[in-house]
Amino acid sequence: MPALCPIGGSGHGLLPETVVSPFDDLLLAPRSAFRVALMIPMCGAAGLWAPSCIAAAQLAVAEINRGRGIADRPVELVMIDSAVEAATPVEHLTNELIELGAIDAIVGMHISAVRQRLSKIVQARIPYVYTPLYEGGERTPGIFAIGETPSEQVGPAIERLQAIYRPRRWALIGNDYVWPRTSHSYAKLHLQRLGVGLALERYLPFGISDMDAEVEALAASGADALLLSLVGQDAVDFNRAFGAAGLDRRIIRLCCAVEENGLLAIGAENLKRVFSAASYFGGLATEVNAAFREAYHGFHGDRAPMLNALGQSTYEGLHFLAALLARDRDGWRARTGALAQDCLHRSARWQRGVGGRRERPIYLARADGMLFDIGARLG
Repeated sequence: MPALCPIGGSGHGLLPETVVSPFDDLLLAPRSAFRVALMIPMCGAAGLWAPSCIAAAQLAVAEINRGRGIADRPVELVMIDSAVEAATPVEHLTNELIELGAIDAIVGMHISAVRQRLSKIVQARIPYVYTPLYEGGERTPGIFAIGETPSEQVGPAIERLQAIYRPRRWALIGNDYVWPRTSHSYAKLHLQRLGVGLALERYLPFGISDMDAEVEALAASGADALLLSLVGQDAVDFNRAFGAAGLDRRIIRLCCAVEENGLLAIGAENLKRVFSAASYFGGLATEVNAAFREAYHGFHGDRAPMLNALGQSTYEGLHFLAALLARDRDGWRARTGALAQDCLHRSARWQRGVGGRRERPIYLARADGMLFDIGARLG
């Protein structure tokens, strides 16, 4: 049975404790609600992101439902496991749900390889908001990517670290799918323009628990800096092995997919000279994030999952969806690419810049214990 369950917007419980509903029950349930498939990984390497993504999405549903919902209907989430390791292929389940009219939209926080598979299935039959950082270039009609891209995130971060630490050679290590490969292609061109050498480039399958051989290869490469594009638990295992080997004394790390939950799992002793670049961190000292934090903990309590960029993205994705359909209930099918700058929606990332213009700054942060010390604004 696939991990699939409806969630109302009024409850404060987190889904790991919720009983999975039978597929037939979902189809037979009343259809007064606007059902959004919340597609997040609930197992495998990226499964550690699930609790914060669920919690942030639940807050968004409660806020939207305090108004007119979406399309004048109350919003209900339908939880779907979109991990690459999931027992049921997500595209088969999604196609069946769309054909049967069981879901009205998708908000997806999963890896790009899953988005590419789903794009062939969804085909603008329902709107699909893709929320995390990604490799860029999504122009499929009806898919709206709202996350950061390498030109916003990786390039400026490399330049700043290059100016501070002057590494002579970088290494690139990531999982073997489109986001790491595309990000690293961008990074290589950027390093070439800066006159910096490449010491090592490796792509790993998901689920390698013993990272000692990869760390040994990195140590032997002569790299002074590492761009790490491993996902979830794979990033945790690599950084633990990296710290145990003492490589932090001579190699800095840029880990753009490591967020606050990852820091907790890696452990403070393994986080020396670890950097990340993103438009959102849980500790961001802005008025809009202060309001988001207050609402989040007011809804879930002090023991809620840690706020982080990937969790915030599901919150923003649902508000983006609501704003998109409020603006033009049917015109979304003709739209392509990211509309985040044009479609006004609630977010903990967007800020008011000079002249009242909306901005989404990127920050470079350094791991400090098991939190991020948010430093320079990159753009």
